[in-house]
Amino acid sequence: MRITGGKAARRILKVPKGLAVRPTPDLVKQAVFNSLGERVGGARVLELFAGTGALSLECLSRGALSAVCVEKSARHAEVLRQNLQAAGFASDALQVRVQDVFAAVAQLAGAGAQYELILADPPYGEKNIGCRSTSFAQQLLDDAMLPRLLAPGGLLVLGHTKRDTLDLGAWQEKKILKHGDSLMRFLNPAPGPGGTA
Repeated sequence: MRITGGKAARRILKVPKGLAVRPTPDLVKQAVFNSLGERVGGARVLELFAGTGALSLECLSRGALSAVCVEKSARHAEVLRQNLQAAGFASDALQVRVQDVFAAVAQLAGAGAQYELILADPPYGEKNIGCRSTSFAQQLLDDAMLPRLLAPGGLLVLGHTKRDTLDLGAWQEKKILKHGDSLMRFLNPAPGPGGTA
C-alpha cells in the first residue's frame, strides 16, 4: 500500500499483520481523491477508524492543513505513527487519538472542533438484506454529534460494502463511487431538523 498523490506520492505504508485492518485499496483512494480535487488543499481532516492512517496521510500529501486520526487499537495506532514518520511529515501535522470512535466524536463535538473533511472506511458489518444495518457505517450516520463536526460546506466520505444497505437519515448524498465490493459515499448534512445544513 502506498500514498498515491501529492508531495509524498509513492511512499510505501506499513499495514499491521492479520485481518483486523482492511486498508482502503489504492485504486479506491485514487478515485476518492480525484473526486475531492482541490477540496483537500488547506483542509482540516478527521479520519475515523483510521487503521494505518492511509487516508489522512494521503490528505497531508495533497496539501491538507492538519489531520486527526481516531483508532481504537494501540498497536494499529503505533503503525500509523510509523507511517507518518516514513512519509516525512512533521509530527505535529497529525494527531492520533487512541480511543473508541463514538467517544471521540462526542468529545470533539463537545470541544467545538470542526473539519472540512471527515473520512471513514470502517470495518464492514454483516449482510443486511431486508433489515436495518447495524454496521459501523450505519452507526456513524445515526450519530447526532457527527454533523456538528463538519465545518460549513464540509464533506463526509464514508466507505462501506455494497451488501450493507444504509439508511442515510440526516445526511444527503452528493456522489457515490463504486469499486468491486466497496462503495464510497460523499455526504453532507441534510437541510432541516435532522441535519445542520
